[in-house]
Amino acid sequence: MIKILCPTWGLQAMGFRQMLDRIKNAGYDGLDTWIPDDSVEKKVLFDYLQKNELLIVAHQHQARGSTFKAFQTSFLKELRRCAEPGPVLINSHTGHDYFSLQQHTILLDLAAEFTDKTGIVVAHETHRGRLGYSPQMFLSMAKKRPGFPVTADLSHWVCVTESLLDNFTTAVKAVIESSIHIHARVGYEQGPQVPDPGLPEWRYALDKFAGWWDEIVAVNKQKGREIMTFTTEFGPFPYMMSNPDKLSPIEHQFALNLFMKKFLMERYRT
Repeated sequence: MIKILCPTWGLQAMGFRQMLDRIKNAGYDGLDTWIPDDSVEKKVLFDYLQKNELLIVAHQHQARGSTFKAFQTSFLKELRRCAEPGPVLINSHTGHDYFSLQQHTILLDLAAEFTDKTGIVVAHETHRGRLGYSPQMFLSMAKKRPGFPVTADLSHWVCVTESLLDNFTTAVKAVIESSIHIHARVGYEQGPQVPDPGLPEWRYALDKFAGWWDEIVAVNKQKGREIMTFTTEFGPFPYMMSNPDKLSPIEHQFALNLFMKKFLMERYRT
């Protein structure tokens, strides 16, 4: 069953409760977000999820540390925090692109052990600056730990390689086989986010990404996964392109994500 989630990224300027209402009223199945530091906001979030029967993918991006040892300690702490609301899964910005292969393997093993203890799967995002920042790095990790759970955000790879990945079919296939969550943002050869996926000039990129998503959905169906989650993850300014005169965003972020929600619902629920 396909479930479509909304990111809270870019919506924080409005009141916390207002943000949650906006997501629910837009017809999303849940949200993809980090756990608030503020204890009041955290209680509001957890109560809201339970009352409205919304799903959550907990987002781990806060792990810090000036040394690998410090990062490792922080990483485990943040995974524990992400587990508090009983998420569908944890989406993780794991490691750094300057960590060694051995260090990243340690983090993967730590996450796998965490999953064994809690039953909550940690999906490692193909994100710039992280463990899976490029097709080449991902393949190196996949050889060490075949089939480790992945959040597929191929907009990052498209940006990093300045291509639609035609020369990286082996890595794309490996990601497709391992992905359990998708960040449905469409990138292009010079950036991680097209200005508007609904415009005809960007249809070539939307079609390419949708083809990858189709394959991931098919693999998860074949494996018998009960829930396949998407997050409509078009980001705000300055991630979004801006008008050069006033540095204002060229599009409305929430509208772009609603376009993606409609696109996904029509593709996978009809």
